Amino acid sequence: MKAVTALFEAIKKNAWKQTRKEVFCVHNKLLALLFAVMFLMMLGFGIIIPILPFFAEQIGAGSWEIGILFASYNIMQFLFSPLWGSLSDRIGRKPLIMAGLFGFTVTFVLFGLSDTYGEMLVYRILGGIVSAAAIPTVTAMVADVFPPEERAKGMGVIGAGVGLSFVFGPVIGGLLGDVNVSYPFFAAAGVAFLTMLFVAAMLPESLPPERRGQRGEKERLNPLVAMSGPLALLYNLLFIVSFSFAALEATFALYIGHRFGMTAKDLGYMFLVMGVIAALVQGGLIGQMVKKWGEPPVLSLGLAFYAAGFLLILVGQGFWSLSLFLSLFGAGQGMIRATATSLITRRTNQAQGVTSGAMSSMDSLGRILGPLVGGALFSWHYSAPYIAGALLVGAMLLLFLLHNRNLPEPEATKSR
Repeated sequence: MKAVTALFEAIKKNAWKQTRKEVFCVHNKLLALLFAVMFLMMLGFGIIIPILPFFAEQIGAGSWEIGILFASYNIMQFLFSPLWGSLSDRIGRKPLIMAGLFGFTVTFVLFGLSDTYGEMLVYRILGGIVSAAAIPTVTAMVADVFPPEERAKGMGVIGAGVGLSFVFGPVIGGLLGDVNVSYPFFAAAGVAFLTMLFVAAMLPESLPPERRGQRGEKERLNPLVAMSGPLALLYNLLFIVSFSFAALEATFALYIGHRFGMTAKDLGYMFLVMGVIAALVQGGLIGQMVKKWGEPPVLSLGLAFYAAGFLLILVGQGFWSLSLFLSLFGAGQGMIRATATSLITRRTNQAQGVTSGAMSSMDSLGRILGPLVGGALFSWHYSAPYIAGALLVGAMLLLFLLHNRNLPEPEATKSR
């Protein structure tokens, strides 16, 4: 514990009188620790993703009710992420992560014991509230301890943890669900509880008391206000990326079934390939790409991959071609999220907890609206969600290329 605390203190105090080799070692140890926390935290979500619809269907829920289960979770994240983020700026990061993990444990167990749809909905709502406390706070912790020039790398590595959790989680959930549809939820609760113990033992606080609550009234950031502020371009970019991909997720199974007669098993393997590529890009390549080219070019490349992916899906003719085109989303998502997050956290005039909460809210808003719009477009024509996605992401790419120079200057010397 003392060794880990010393690592955080070295970063927070900007103790850069060490040799390049020592600094590299400090960063790698920090990244490994934060990667482990994010991977374990999100593994539980990956475990329940493929099983939740079947569990709900088993007690009589229809497609509309299942959609409400997913939407209610994201609505709670949208509403509560800024509130939890503001609280973390006042009391520190670690208590929020611990509270969120404890909430995961309880809500996963209760959901697994549910006998009615009403119970499921209540526990899903509570799960959305507590997840908004834990997940953005890890992002804020990265912004606390990593200097601006290292931040994209840090964001990329924790993003890789998320990507890998959605590679292994669904496999675990599928195997357990074959035995009993409740078991994945109990397994997810167990993972959350063990992660809470890991955080308690290994993760030190990244925001010392003297740096808490320094932003005063500015901390009360409404995500809708953020969308019209000086960083509106980046916040809206995150929303469009989330919105367009959520529309794809909601309709892609129907698309491959309608056109090619593929099954959920085929879909699972496709997303497995996409998740592996996303993890490789976020964990191994983004830091080098940003160091060589800078964040705006890498973000632009990610948007280009996204737009191309939407169009190429429409010309794919089989499992391997569709898997390849989906991989463009995996690579693009890694580039977009890591660099956009770094750009925002380096330029915000808000405290990092509030900023991370606002970004999470934009992501949640996209995941709320994307499936609704995507489903409506798909009912009109199977290609419509993907053409719309390509147009929206292409428009954001054009706007970013034209206006990224108008973003506020990085506040590299600001103490967080």
